Amino acid sequence: MATLEENNAAAIEADHSLRRRDVLNIAAVSFAGVGVAAVAVPLVTQMSPDAEVRALASIEVDISAIQPGQAIKTSWRKQPVFIRNLTPKEIQEANAVDISSLRDPQTLAERTKPGKQNWLITMGVCTHLGCVPLGTGEGENRGPFGGYFCPCHGSAYDTAARIRKGPAPKNLQVPDYSFSSPTVVKIG
Repeated sequence: MATLEENNAAAIEADHSLRRRDVLNIAAVSFAGVGVAAVAVPLVTQMSPDAEVRALASIEVDISAIQPGQAIKTSWRKQPVFIRNLTPKEIQEANAVDISSLRDPQTLAERTKPGKQNWLITMGVCTHLGCVPLGTGEGENRGPFGGYFCPCHGSAYDTAARIRKGPAPKNLQVPDYSFSSPTVVKIG
């Protein structure tokens, strides 16, 4: 029969090896966790947009210098954007159009913000094949409806940038925008 000292020594040895095993298990799990983190962090980081993309998420444009009847072309997300200050006559012409006669029926009010009906903001990309229509620069061809004219295939848009003639299937797209102040518009 084992003596008390032998039993204590065996118990201490069993306890000691158990502790050594626990330390090895903890070390192995910790090492694996660090390895997973070392692999996961670069994968997640490379999926987030870079600074250039984040910078293009939205832009602010000062519209104070745009006189009634004038338009400017700016760039957002590497695409042209048209900002036009409509005259009362252009607003009246756009509102006088029979909506049911349009290929892509939309009123001017649906394409502008309440209280800011004179500010028409659209993407400057023809909905036919992606050309950039004319009509923002001084003396450029605005087409038979006084809005924009696509020189590639002859699509003509009215003063509300609605398709009226030609192969384009849709109106010029209106991006998300809001007025940060009476003279600054935030696109995106």
